[in-house]
Amino acid sequence: MKNFALIGAAGYIAPRHIKAIADTGNNLMVAYDKFDSVGRLDSSFPDCSFFTEQEQFNRFCSKQMHTDDKLDWTTICTPNYTHDAFIRYRLRLGTDVICEKPLVLNAYFCNCVCTTPSWH
Repeated sequence: MKNFALIGAAGYIAPRHIKAIADTGNNLMVAYDKFDSVGRLDSSFPDCSFFTEQEQFNRFCSKQMHTDDKLDWTTICTPNYTHDAFIRYRLRLGTDVICEKPLVLNAYFCNCVCTTPSWH
């Protein structure tokens, strides 16, 4: 069983990610969204911690990474223009990332997100 964090819990695509996490027998440990009308978490993951403040969410996740029950994956379900920043932060935190497309909006940001190809 893997532990997941979800960013953008109130978004359009989030219910599909929540269902996939549940259907695969994994655990949604923590979720974040600016909007707190997210009753959809309760039915599948009643013990999921939920935050409406990004700083509190980040603090929870950082502390969790120093326990035996670390976060393994982060799924990002936010507007396209936020994907780049969330991906970079979560990779630095030490989780793998699942993100709907596009990962970045401009080719300029590819070197920030991806490993530089060996031919550079």
